[in-house]
Formats: sequence, C-alpha cells, structure tokens
Amino acid sequence: MLSKTTEYTLRAAVFLATSDGEPKTTGDISRITKVPISYLAKIMQGLVRANLVESQRGLHGGFLLTRAPTDVTIYDIVQAVDPIPRITSCPLELEGHDGSLCLFHSILDKALGQTETLFRATKLSDIIAEPEPPSVLGPGACPFPHNLPTGGGERG
Repeated sequence: MLSKTTEYTLRAAVFLATSDGEPKTTGDISRITKVPISYLAKIMQGLVRANLVESQRGLHGGFLLTRAPTDVTIYDIVQAVDPIPRITSCPLELEGHDGSLCLFHSILDKALGQTETLFRATKLSDIIAEPEPPSVLGPGACPFPHNLPTGGGERG
C-alpha cells in the first residue's frame, strides 16, 4: 500500500527524529536507514519543500527536522511525498453513481480513511519512544528505529 518513496521517507524522518537537533548528512541517513543515497537526495528535497526538514550547508551541515518529533505526524511526512489518495467519485466514471460510491469503492476509501486517521494520530516521537516489539523473527531481528546511534555519530 505504501510506495517505496514513502517507506524511505518515513525511515529518514524517524532517523532525524533521533538526532537530538544535530544535522545528519545524506551519508549518515543512508547508512542507518538503508535508503540508497542516490534516491535519498530526492526524498530529502521533498521534505525541505514541505518545510518538514531544513538543510544546513557547510562543514557541520546536514538535515534537521524543522519541528520537534512531538509535532510531526506520519501523515505530515506521507502527504509531503506521496499523498494518500481518497476516492470521492467513481474512478470508473460509471453513470448511475450520482456522486456516491459503489460498495467496492466505498470500502476501499474507508480503508484509506482509517490509514489516514492512524497516520494523523501517530507522531514521530511515538515511534522512537515505543519499546521494541516482540518479533516473530526473534529478538533484535529488526533494530530500526531502536538501537539507532544518537548524538555525535559519524560524518559522511
């Protein structure tokens, strides 16, 4: 349901939420989030255009969230790069719907609406504060976003 762009952008935003206000380079972000660096530049520029991230140039430059992780929702991030499409009229343009959706498209839109509601209610701070859930793959199978390096980190 989520595009690769959305997944990558969410990973980058979650990582920036752990940075304690320290700029992170594309190298830092790519290495930790496993987002290809060539793709990351496009993603970060989308977040800059949406005013969710700022870019600092220079020796100690990088990317920072423009707001605290408690003030940024998953919905904000998703809408910046790949908005959730809502179904408001018949995508098939069939006559007889008279502005209402058939059951099929109504169910699809309801699912999209529930996703939107969950994303609006979930802040980046919720994700980084949540203890690591148990995994069917075993303990520590996916440490992201847990066990991310914070503070100084490497420059790259």
